[in-house]
Amino acid sequence: MQGNIDEFFIPDNEVKLPDELDYSRAEDYIRTAEAFARSTYQSVYIIDYFRQNFLYVSPNPMFLCGLSPEQMKKLGYRFYLEYVPKNEQSLLIDINRAGFSFFSDIDVNERSEWYIQYDFHILNEGHPILINHKLTSLALTSDGRVWLALCVVSASNHTTPGHIEIRRVGSPDFYEYNRLTHRWDKRSTPTLTNGEKSVITLSIQGLTMTEIADRMCLSPDTIKKYRKQIFEKLGVRNITEAIVSAANNKLL
Repeated sequence: MQGNIDEFFIPDNEVKLPDELDYSRAEDYIRTAEAFARSTYQSVYIIDYFRQNFLYVSPNPMFLCGLSPEQMKKLGYRFYLEYVPKNEQSLLIDINRAGFSFFSDIDVNERSEWYIQYDFHILNEGHPILINHKLTSLALTSDGRVWLALCVVSASNHTTPGHIEIRRVGSPDFYEYNRLTHRWDKRSTPTLTNGEKSVITLSIQGLTMTEIADRMCLSPDTIKKYRKQIFEKLGVRNITEAIVSAANNKLL
């Protein structure tokens, strides 16, 4: 399916109060995003739902597919039509519709506490790369519509696209979207023990299993047991995927 830009800007989030939009205030958001982008490997960009374009794109290369930030801003939402596989463009449109439908049922005063995340491929010189995409409101109009949204792009810990989740900051519960039933199913985030967190943290530092065992004053077999438990809880296959999953889901 080949989508079109209009399908990303739907009535559920039509910005109806343009007099409230203060673009001088938007400059503060851009400076904040620039500061965040300087301190992370992740790519960051800001969507302007009123002008229907990208207000800011960070120079981090992960999401740019060889483009400069200015080229990316010029493309705007055409980026998704040109750099996402055609068979996944319908996925993004489905996520957009389902996400804003869910968002419209949240109390207006609580909407800034929620974010959506999902995985899809982008084509870098024709080669598909699976990324994790998080989107949260940055500025809302008084009727609760999203004017500006902050998007953060990182490596996915999955092997397939989808994995569509809506989460509220501070809550262990989240909602997973089922594309077959078109329903949001309630789920709970797995929790890690202090020992499991230590194994992941020390793995991030580059320590081997033997070194982790020495550091934690445990046997290598115990560290293997911890790793197996981590893999099962997070649904991953190796420690690299576990690190990404724990980071993406704020488990550390």
